[in-house]
Amino acid sequence: MKEDYYEVLGISKSATAAEIKKAYRKKALQYHPDKNPGDSSAEEKFKKSAEAYEILSDADKKARYDQFGHSAFEGGGGGGFGGGGMNMDDIFSQFGDIFGGGFGGGGFGGFGGGGGQRRVKGSNLRIRVSLTLEEIANGVEKKVKVKRKVQAEGVTYKTCTTCNGRGQVTKIQNTILGRMQTAAVCSTCGGSGQILDGKPGDADAQGLKVAEETVSINIPAGVEEGMQLKVPNKGNDAPGNGVPGDLLVAIETQEHSTLKREGDNLHYDLYVSISEAVLGTSKEIDAVGGKVRIKLEAGIQSGKILRLRGKGITSLNGYGAGDILVHVNVWTPKELNKEQREFFEKMQGNDNFEPKPEKSDKSFFEKVKDMFS
Repeated sequence: MKEDYYEVLGISKSATAAEIKKAYRKKALQYHPDKNPGDSSAEEKFKKSAEAYEILSDADKKARYDQFGHSAFEGGGGGGFGGGGMNMDDIFSQFGDIFGGGFGGGGFGGFGGGGGQRRVKGSNLRIRVSLTLEEIANGVEKKVKVKRKVQAEGVTYKTCTTCNGRGQVTKIQNTILGRMQTAAVCSTCGGSGQILDGKPGDADAQGLKVAEETVSINIPAGVEEGMQLKVPNKGNDAPGNGVPGDLLVAIETQEHSTLKREGDNLHYDLYVSISEAVLGTSKEIDAVGGKVRIKLEAGIQSGKILRLRGKGITSLNGYGAGDILVHVNVWTPKELNKEQREFFEKMQGNDNFEPKPEKSDKSFFEKVKDMFS
């Protein structure tokens, strides 16, 4: 079932013409494709908003819709967009004037009231950067060599004769609602408004050549595997007066020898001997800032979790740092000599060696719960 036009724009049936226009402008700005590149859901909402505005902004169409609903326009007799098969260029051409300064002068891809020249953007480049746990914890600046297309020295362009430098071509069609003007990206210049006039021998058909450049990438602390960072304008150049694409950096993380990451927390498995657990000891463990010495009390139990607050990964959102959770494991020897075996045999049945868990000795499930608290 088709969505109600009033609900699409978020207004009531008693909305005035000014309120309808204001509501549509708000939706159009929110879901404009240049604000949501590659988002098909936003594009669909943009089209639905335009379709709703087309009907509700016309007094006659609005009256028919209020009386008969969507059935009043079945069969393609609704409006300039013919129900649902809308063209983006038609929308910009017909309703560009309501965007005002928000879309004028090429602010969002050059679409707007006058249909001015569109600045073409070069293609994006993608690379992967591998980081150590220490680099993730502290943030790091990486310098990488990137091969990107740049405008060749000595290349010249001239105004496109097909669109006269506008980047768009318009055509007028006669419809049952009268003459309608539509606009489309110029196929000759690709929307840039310029075409190649002269180029050196090392340039391609667009006047570009491949060059190697060292790019500095500032990676903040707390990034995770699979995250993608963007370095603006370090992708491929666009021909003519276009703008460069972006360099997209995918994050990969190297496995640490002793520390395992979970969100902003780190886990460390610490193994101690039976004698160390009985008598107590101090141990040096790995942390992202270097070694940290911790004290183990006499009689510590296997499975005990010690929390070192603030020694984990710095939060990407700036909310402090996580913790290191030290998991104590008492190592049981698999082989004993005669003297050792005799000792433990004597201890069998000894009251001091019998398990006596206290209320403070948390169960496995309580320990897991504490790990996530």
